[in-house]
Amino acid sequence: MAQDSTFKTRESAWTCESKTMAAPPPSYCFVAFPPRAKDGLVVFGKNSARPRDEVQEVMYFSAADHEPESKVECTYISIDQVPRTHAIVISRPAWLWGAEMGANEHGVCIANEAMNAREPAAETEALLGMDLVRLGLERGATAKEALDVIVALLQEHGQGGNYYEDAGSCHSFQSAYLIVDREEAWVLETVGKYWAAEQITEGVKCICNQLSLTTKIDAEHPELRSYAQSQGWWTAEDEFNFSEVFSLADDHLDCCAGKDSMDQKEESITVQTMIDILRDKASGVCVDSESFLTTASVVSVLPQNRSSPCIHYFTGTPDPSRSIFKPFIFVDDVKLVPKAQSPCFGDNDPAKKEPRFLEKPDRRHELYKAHEWARAVIESDQEQGRQLRKTMLELEKQGLEAMEEILTSSDPLDPTEVGDLFYDCVDTEIKFFK
Repeated sequence: MAQDSTFKTRESAWTCESKTMAAPPPSYCFVAFPPRAKDGLVVFGKNSARPRDEVQEVMYFSAADHEPESKVECTYISIDQVPRTHAIVISRPAWLWGAEMGANEHGVCIANEAMNAREPAAETEALLGMDLVRLGLERGATAKEALDVIVALLQEHGQGGNYYEDAGSCHSFQSAYLIVDREEAWVLETVGKYWAAEQITEGVKCICNQLSLTTKIDAEHPELRSYAQSQGWWTAEDEFNFSEVFSLADDHLDCCAGKDSMDQKEESITVQTMIDILRDKASGVCVDSESFLTTASVVSVLPQNRSSPCIHYFTGTPDPSRSIFKPFIFVDDVKLVPKAQSPCFGDNDPAKKEPRFLEKPDRRHELYKAHEWARAVIESDQEQGRQLRKTMLELEKQGLEAMEEILTSSDPLDPTEVGDLFYDCVDTEIKFFK
């Protein structure tokens, strides 16, 4: 990304300008349906690759009713609020409003990918792809409802603005989404306000930071093809292939690292299988490069039997190979987890003031700080690090086994037993590190 960047106000829209197109962070999202996934379960996972020093927090927001004509303040712009929003749990970069990935109380999971396309992403501030993840979760009770929410908001408000907490350069991207519920998934890929989507009900699917939809398109923007024709990117004589039409010439059209990781798993895909895929650095799925790091990860299991609860496992810390996946279940009285939440700077937050990001406050939460100590030990002391990692995996295993019992039990879930589940796991992890 060129260093020569300027910031301007245009009719109250804050615009960051840059000279070249930055490479998007190489994140990976996955979903597996039966029979590839085990025992009537849908398994979802994402590694969020972001700038190395960025902190992600895990936040729970309860369902809420809102006053008529009220507004919701997203990362850069405010939009009309809806009468009611669903309960959500999200993992997000601590400086922004939206989410990299998350779930809602109805068993909808969404993750997004930043990507480049033939049409450069808008740098004028609008909705970020990450804002649309959260808005889809708050407003969609099914995967298809969430998709409809996202494309309607995209049409109304557009997408644009800096994806990073960086005053020196503007990094703006187009967005793709993996939207999943107990019955189906939708891969939604967007270029400006234009979009295409594919429905998935079986097998496995991986998306990454490149366009992946080809000729199987199950829903699309009504003007998608006429727009492609008007730009000279497609003639109606050829079959319409979304990736070929909208990708940059040098982009590969598959996410081979992620797809290969899924295909190599001969056994049924379980939560543990998905965690193992997300931890795999050799394949490139777990990113640890000079510029980017997997700063947070999630795995969700969505039973197709609606009498069983959905379970969502968040790390809340960087590098899944050195993190513990901790379970969360939606119930009425979820205990909030301040130790996995970053400090709040209110209106003084440099991300909320224009020009933005002139300072970078310390956004590390208590869990992140404890995990920094653990990472340092693992890197510096081979024997102590090996023992530490062994104990971390043992803690994680206990959580996975307890959740397996809940999924296989015929007894109804006792909400009082799981309301503080994620809180207790975070607390145990921090105490263990100390």
